[in-house]
Amino acid sequence: MTTTALSVRALSKIYPKASDYALKSIDLEVATGDFFALLGPNGAGKSTLIGIVSSLVKKTGGRVELFGHDLDKELSAAKACLGLVPQEFNFWQFEPVIEILINQAGYYGLSYRKARRRAEKYLKKVNLWEQRQVQARELSGGMKRRLMIARSLVHEPRLLILDEPTAGVDVEVRHLMWSFMNELNQRGLTIILTTHYFEEAEKMCRNIAIINEGSIVANAPKYQLLEHADNKTYTLYLSRPLERALKLPGLAITQLQPQALELSMQSERMPLSAVLSQLEARGIMVKGISGKSSMLEQAFVKLVDKKTAERLQ
Repeated sequence: MTTTALSVRALSKIYPKASDYALKSIDLEVATGDFFALLGPNGAGKSTLIGIVSSLVKKTGGRVELFGHDLDKELSAAKACLGLVPQEFNFWQFEPVIEILINQAGYYGLSYRKARRRAEKYLKKVNLWEQRQVQARELSGGMKRRLMIARSLVHEPRLLILDEPTAGVDVEVRHLMWSFMNELNQRGLTIILTTHYFEEAEKMCRNIAIINEGSIVANAPKYQLLEHADNKTYTLYLSRPLERALKLPGLAITQLQPQALELSMQSERMPLSAVLSQLEARGIMVKGISGKSSMLEQAFVKLVDKKTAERLQ
C-alpha cells in the first residue's frame, strides 16, 4: 500500500488571457493518514490547486497522483479515493437531505440498499438524521455545512479535502465539525484543509504548506513553521505527564497541568524542535501547541511578506 495520499509534480496552470501562471510548477506531497493544511492569501492558487486535484479544473502541465493513481490515466480510480467539501453549497436545494446522500453514493456505484445505510450512518454522525426528510433549502447555514461533509463521506473516500469548511458557521457547529474530523483522521482518513482561521490549522494539522502567488513558499511540519513566529512563550499539551524535568540551557518550564507545560525560550539559540526532540525521546507526543497569540498567523505573515519582498526586489 502506498504511503503517499497525494503527489503533485511540476503542476502548472495558466488561464486563457491571463498574464501570469496561477500555479508555477508546484511540487507537493501529502502522506497517507496526515492532517495537512494548505494556507495562502486570497488569489494565491489554493482553489486552482484543489480544482485540479479534484478534476474540476484542467491543468496546463505536470502530474497528479492520488494513492498512486495517475489522474490522467486512472481518473475513475483516483476520483473514488477523493471526497471534496467545496466552499459553495452545490446540492439541489429542493431535494430531501437523505436523497442527496443516496444519489451521491449512486454516482460511485453503490446499491440503493448500501447507499441508504451509508446515508443513515453519516447523517447521524453530523447530527442531521432528524432532518433527513427535510428539503435542503430549509436547513440553516451550519446544517448545510454538515450536509456537505456527510455527502463527501458517503462513498467512504481515503482522502478528504475541506475547502473553508467552517466559513460562516457558529462556534458550537465549528467545534462539532472539528471533533468529527479529528475522529475520522484518527481512524486513518487523510485530510487536507484550507482555512483562513489560523487557530484551526494550528490546533488540528501536523504538516502545513503555504502557497503565495502560485508558488509553494513553505512546506514543513507545523512545529518548524511555528519557529518563524515571534512568540517566545509556548504551551505544550502532552500525551502523558512529564515524569522528569527537561533541562535545556535557555529554557524555563512551568507545569500548568499534569499534561500541559508552559515553555519560555530565554535564548535565541533555543529552537522549539530541540524541546520536541527531547520529549519524543522519552516517548511523549505533543498533542497541541499554542502561543500567547496565533503563532501560525505570525509565521504565515512573515513567510508571505518575505516572498512578496523578494518579488519586488
